[in-house]
Amino acid sequence: MMRTQGHLIGDRQTQTGTATGAGTATGTGAGVGMRAEAGTCLDALAPLLDPTTFRHIETFGLGYGWRCWEVGAGGTSVISWLAKKVGPTGRVLVTGLDTSWIASVARPPVEVHVHDVGADDPPVEGFDLVHARLALVHVPDRQRAVRTMVSALRPGGRLLVEDADPALQPLACPDEYGPAQQLANRVRQAFRTLLAERGTDLACGRTLPRLLREAGLRGVRAEAYFPVASPACAALESATIRQVRDELVSARLATGQDIDRHLANVASGDMDPLPAPMISAWGKKA
Repeated sequence: MMRTQGHLIGDRQTQTGTATGAGTATGTGAGVGMRAEAGTCLDALAPLLDPTTFRHIETFGLGYGWRCWEVGAGGTSVISWLAKKVGPTGRVLVTGLDTSWIASVARPPVEVHVHDVGADDPPVEGFDLVHARLALVHVPDRQRAVRTMVSALRPGGRLLVEDADPALQPLACPDEYGPAQQLANRVRQAFRTLLAERGTDLACGRTLPRLLREAGLRGVRAEAYFPVASPACAALESATIRQVRDELVSARLATGQDIDRHLANVASGDMDPLPAPMISAWGKKA
């Protein structure tokens, strides 16, 4: 069963955002601006995270004719890469709660369907690869979601799940040597508080190896990716904070003046704001 529920922004299903990306935006006016910031987050996430994702998937032997399920995709970079790898004889099924972000790539071998991985049955079965990046952190029943993805694999198929763990490294600037870095950490703490109040599990990433083992996968392994300095990090920080600015101010978690000063500090290029670590966990179906 496939159904529409909520929104999928970035590479995740969310109503507020994640510590690695952005939140939802719909409608007109301010909503259009927020949606544009979400698009900026996607543009920043791709160069940051794609090399790690691609490296893991390539170790599985991905090639022509593979059947792949990309779960909760918001950006198009992973989808396009998979489509080239599997070729015209393969299949890339892309699902999410809001598929409007990926309509531009909905052509063979890519198929796009609305699907809630946390509540719906598997769309089909027999996949060689199932991949979900930044998609589970806002799913209430992650155990069910992982079991759904595992059940869709063929025997010997691989599951790769990647999610952020903001609680593992909560600071925007671990090298807190000046006022700009101190302010960045206060804004990051405000953002984390906002996410926690909306029900986000800030320790999601570290649970992935256990969830994969509990779902019956074999040879489970995991790694953390933690970029320290990159222009994409600054672009992601700026777009994310701009998107949730009004929510932070309304919740009295930060003042508009502090946020504007932080954004100016980021734009100056003199600081290195870090995103949350991303945990990649993978395993093989018996």
